[in-house]
Amino acid sequence: MADFQSVLAEYDAKGIAVVAASADKLADALSTVSRHQLAFPVAYGLDAEQIAALTGAFWDRDKCFLHATGFILTPKGEVAAAVYSTGPLGRYEARTTLGWITARLEE
Repeated sequence: MADFQSVLAEYDAKGIAVVAASADKLADALSTVSRHQLAFPVAYGLDAEQIAALTGAFWDRDKCFLHATGFILTPKGEVAAAVYSTGPLGRYEARTTLGWITARLEE
C-alpha cells in the first residue's frame, strides 16, 4: 500500500481512484493507515472466508487472513485485470499498474 501512496498524486491527476480493503479489525487498519500515511480509503473488517469465496482470493484458514489480491476495475465496475497472491510475491506495483491503466485509457 505504501507503494501506491508514493505515487497517489499521479493517480489522482489522471482521475484514477485507489482503494484498499482488509480483513483487519479497525485498530489494525488504522495502524496500517498511520504507519504508511495512507491518503486513500482503506476498508476494514471484511470476512476473509466470504471474500475468498466471492473473489477467488487465497486465504489462510489457520490465521484467518487474505493473501494480497488486486483488482483493476473499469469505470463501469467490471474487472479489467486481477492478480492473486499465494504468499509474499505477486502484487501490483503502483507505477507499472498506472502505466497499464493509462495505456488502456488511451485506446
